[in-house]
Amino acid sequence: MSETTLSQPKQKSRFYLGWIAALGVVVTLLVVIGVMLGRTEVKIGEAAPDFSVTAFADTPVGGSTFRLSQARGVVVLVNFWASWCAPCRDEAAALEQLWQTYQNHGFILVGVAWTDVEPESLRFIRDFNQTYLNGPDLGTRAGTAFRIRGVPETYLIDREGKLVWLKKGPIEFAEMQAVIEPLLK
Repeated sequence: MSETTLSQPKQKSRFYLGWIAALGVVVTLLVVIGVMLGRTEVKIGEAAPDFSVTAFADTPVGGSTFRLSQARGVVVLVNFWASWCAPCRDEAAALEQLWQTYQNHGFILVGVAWTDVEPESLRFIRDFNQTYLNGPDLGTRAGTAFRIRGVPETYLIDREGKLVWLKKGPIEFAEMQAVIEPLLK
């Protein structure tokens, strides 16, 4: 037998394996897209999804861990942000002002750096003098739990752990003050 006769079955086998692998990738992508399209938002009035985040080490509260399920009895504002996000820069001062205004009134502010890199996140935190807990969304677990689609997104959770307000886009101090104050009474 010649070499070409022996190698033809191997070539056909590789050809079919390549097509099977490609088909597997396409099916996987279709399943992922279907799941993503079927996702529904977290709804106002429902229990907010539990998550935890550990503050970046080089920040004012470095190394502290926050878990939503352990925050019953306080009002929690969760802000998803990224250093590369221009609207996140627009709202940074308002978030720090909220923290400074309400931190001693049963209010916790948690910043979650979503799909960001640590050096850039830390630079952002320093540039805007943020003193509240900010940590990375490792594996985008918190973002997935809240089903976020981009940044900034902000979620306000009442003392019982229910979502009472959300905004996709930058927040302003007066807007948030009007929503937060009634919850603190």
